[in-house]
Amino acid sequence: MVPRMNADAETSVLVTGATGFIGAHLVRRLVAEGRRVSAVVRAASRVDELRAAGAEVVTSEITDRTGLARAIESSKSRVVFHVAGLVRALHTDDFMTVNERGVEAVAAACADQGEPPVLVLVSSLAAAGPSRAQPTTERDPSLPVSHYGRSKLAGERVTAKYAGTVPITIVRPCVVFGPGDRAMFEMFKSIAHYGFHVIPGRGEKRLSLIAVADVVECLLLAAERGERLAVDSASDVGRGIYFAAADDLSYRELGNAIADSLEMQQPRIVCLPESLTRMIGGVGDVVSRLRQRAGWIGRDKLSEVLAGSWTCSAEKARREFSWSPAASLIERLRETATWYRDAGWF
Repeated sequence: MVPRMNADAETSVLVTGATGFIGAHLVRRLVAEGRRVSAVVRAASRVDELRAAGAEVVTSEITDRTGLARAIESSKSRVVFHVAGLVRALHTDDFMTVNERGVEAVAAACADQGEPPVLVLVSSLAAAGPSRAQPTTERDPSLPVSHYGRSKLAGERVTAKYAGTVPITIVRPCVVFGPGDRAMFEMFKSIAHYGFHVIPGRGEKRLSLIAVADVVECLLLAAERGERLAVDSASDVGRGIYFAAADDLSYRELGNAIADSLEMQQPRIVCLPESLTRMIGGVGDVVSRLRQRAGWIGRDKLSEVLAGSWTCSAEKARREFSWSPAASLIERLRETATWYRDAGWF
């Protein structure tokens, strides 16, 4: 039987990607609940905050099946949260290395255990692709439009080989924001400093958003009560998969909501034509190559932005384990704005 995350404080847990945005929040929540947490990090990672939080640090490459299996065995982890993933890359092959082969290494390491732990895989809405007429559900076909999205879907699919041995649940968050998030910070900064909000096209496309604290709660519930991935996932589309989403807003509405969270007037909307947006993506790629460091803006990311609306339904998670965001979207945006100010980000 899978240990109940809310009842057994002695449950040992292993988290990959613990130095990342979602992973760091997850580790802090688990430690606060009294779990024994092992955090898998790369050798070059900064780990002072993890150790200060009370996590045990384990060094391993995410594609090292042997090292990961050793970490799971030595920590006696009953749940593995695989949060590690590559969001930005200089080379497209790097996405597959981390987001597909890394996932397989983690799943295989779980399968190597005498009593395999529950594996919760953190995927992405990008694996499903943009929404059609209605918000995407788990049973809709997956049609990713970016290298990143295709790599996340490949990671989901490779876990099916281990579903007969390892209890696996996949969670697909939408756009995640909150304290410490650097991606959405740029939107907050442009509104806070300059009073304008840059959007692609006319700003009518919609986005599903969720605060990181609510994603963490969804992950814990998925570990405890989530439906497990089918052995033959192709014959049972959507089984073992959950979307994590709250409200959806248009780009225009998001800018106004951020301004509200900052207690500012509505921002000036700057609409970028599609051709200019693509040009900016190309320039971003050139800058990344010159700096030898992947930036947030590039053609792959902007191909997602231009593909349509990105909305999804969290009805399955609400129905099957009574999950819902603990606060409204505007409350979460205000929490985020306050954190940015207190941290001196603007």
